[in-house]
Amino acid sequence: MRANVAGRLLQHYVDKSRSLPWRSPPGSPAPDPYRVWLSEVMLQQTTVAAVAPRFERFIARWPTVQALAAAPDEDVLGEWAGLGYYARARNLIACGREVAERGGFPDTEAELRKLPGVGDYTAAAIAAIAFGRRAVVIDSNVERVAARLQGLANPTKSQLREAVEAITPDERSGDFAQAMMDLGATICRPRSPLCADCPLRSDCAAFASGSPELFPKPKAKRRKPVRYGIARWIERDGTIWLVRRPSRGLLGGMAALPGPDWTDEKPEPREVLAQVRHVFTHFALELSIVRSDEAPGDGWWQPIRSLDQAGLPTLYRRAVDAVLSSGVKIAA
Repeated sequence: MRANVAGRLLQHYVDKSRSLPWRSPPGSPAPDPYRVWLSEVMLQQTTVAAVAPRFERFIARWPTVQALAAAPDEDVLGEWAGLGYYARARNLIACGREVAERGGFPDTEAELRKLPGVGDYTAAAIAAIAFGRRAVVIDSNVERVAARLQGLANPTKSQLREAVEAITPDERSGDFAQAMMDLGATICRPRSPLCADCPLRSDCAAFASGSPELFPKPKAKRRKPVRYGIARWIERDGTIWLVRRPSRGLLGGMAALPGPDWTDEKPEPREVLAQVRHVFTHFALELSIVRSDEAPGDGWWQPIRSLDQAGLPTLYRRAVDAVLSSGVKIAA
């Protein structure tokens, strides 16, 4: 089964592979490890559609890992703004500098896992795609494909790894890994899978069952707790006061409106200009934006007309937009 499944999937990849800016065409020389690593970091918890234009901006600005390593932290964090999960950006900086210092990326999973922010999946993906190593590459799309092939409603991680291990070929492992990702993203979708277009349907237990969407069973979602915060709107001559958040913690190192730490208790602030609700991985935040006069701590005056250049993460960009669209009079 292994050779048969792998062969059909690789041929499907040759015929139907997605053209993405970090990939090399099927069967061609492997892409630069820097491009593979950067794309894999960006794609964690973020869609291909959102990543593609941002990836190209990064590459245009920092075409090599050495260029990225030499960039100031605030420039990289600012360029990352809007992609979310900002610990990835801090790990990107640390990893890029370590790779530049050692003269390049290691080519084995074991050595790649030693780099900052590089976990099992990313190490396997880089080893397979950039260096042609046989590696078992498993992301959420691949998990779904494996669960359906085996007919596993409640699969364990070890079962999924065994299933992917069993069909991973010794050659062209990078193409195979990307073929599995593409299959899960475009055909073996969570809802309404396009089984008629799948090259593996004759080996798929979920397809044979007649109800492929039932595999694997969706995980129950937990209700997220709510936290509360206050952000201060401090304005002067067409500018607003921005600060940089502490380097550690949520949104670490990012530009922000000043304000106290977020709490579990709902405040009752005065002169609320606008409110926004933002959902993080583990909680939802209700942020009230209030007018203030005093510019606290270290920061800078950012012209309102050039806010796009400030590197604000989504939360604070939404907060600023809420104030600007609220009808509150803003000094020119």
